[in-house]
Amino acid sequence: MIGLDTNVLARFLVEDDPAQCARARAVMEKSVEDGEDLYIPKIVLCELVWVLDRGYRFPRPRLISVLLNLLRAKNLVFEDREQVRAALEAFQAGSADFADYLIVEQCFDAGCDQVMSFDGSLAADTRVTQPAR
Repeated sequence: MIGLDTNVLARFLVEDDPAQCARARAVMEKSVEDGEDLYIPKIVLCELVWVLDRGYRFPRPRLISVLLNLLRAKNLVFEDREQVRAALEAFQAGSADFADYLIVEQCFDAGCDQVMSFDGSLAADTRVTQPAR
């Protein structure tokens, strides 16, 4: 199994650097041909969404599509796929950043009863509260 960094996934997806894109595509294609899995840590997904959103101005529906397509790829292994899937579902329904929803999922999987945040975009999530004044 080979671990992927954010920049390899980004080059594969945005094709903004022909040389690096070709190398990233070759890694993806070879993994499929050889039946070798590629590992994607959760932090890489957070960075990827941030880069595609802030750097490349991907609209939210396109970000969701990218994440869904990555999750559907048979040769990609994710650090805690169920957390990622749950965070993606919340990201689809809510207005906070993907990383915020992943944080919420990680906290509850770790046994937390609630998550405290000043992030107003998480206000619709009943599991998240703001610290008392």
